[in-house]
Amino acid sequence: MRVLGIDPGSTCTGYGVLEEVDAALRLVASGVIRPGRGKLARRLGIILQQVDALIASFHPDAVAVEAAFHGHNAKSTLVLGQARGAALAAAGRAGVEVLEYPTRQVKQTVTGHGAADKRQVRRVLQLLLGELPEQLDATDAIAVALCHLRWQAAPGSRAAGGSKR
Repeated sequence: MRVLGIDPGSTCTGYGVLEEVDAALRLVASGVIRPGRGKLARRLGIILQQVDALIASFHPDAVAVEAAFHGHNAKSTLVLGQARGAALAAAGRAGVEVLEYPTRQVKQTVTGHGAADKRQVRRVLQLLLGELPEQLDATDAIAVALCHLRWQAAPGSRAAGGSKR
C-alpha cells in the first residue's frame, strides 16, 4: 500500500509518501510545499496544484491528512482549515481515499505517547526508515502516513482510527 501523508499549513505544507510491501516500509518521497506569504487565495491555489502533482506522480492508494485542531487564535485556525481544504480537494478530485487523523493519535501511533514532541516523532521515524528530510513539517507528514498504515491494518480501524472523508 502507498500512502501520501499531509501535514497542512498555509505557508508550509509537509508531505511524505510511504509504501509498505510485505511489512517492509519504504520512504518514497518527502518534502514541503512553500507557497510563500502572499495572498491567501494564491497560496491555497499553489497547495492545490502541488498536491495534485504529488498524487499524479506517486499514485497513492490513500491520502492521510492531519486533522484540524482548535488553536487559541481563531484566525490561524481558520487559515489552517483552508489549507487543509485545498489538500482535501486535490485528493477528492483525484478520487483517492482520504482519511484524517488527530495529532495525538499520530503521535501515539508513532511513539507510543500522544504528547510526544516533533523531535521524538522524528527520532522514532529515523529508527524505522533511516535517513529523513531536515524539515519537521515533512517528518510530521511521514508520521501521518505511517499512522494510516498502522490503523488501516488494524481490525475495525475505521471506528478506532481516522475519519473517512
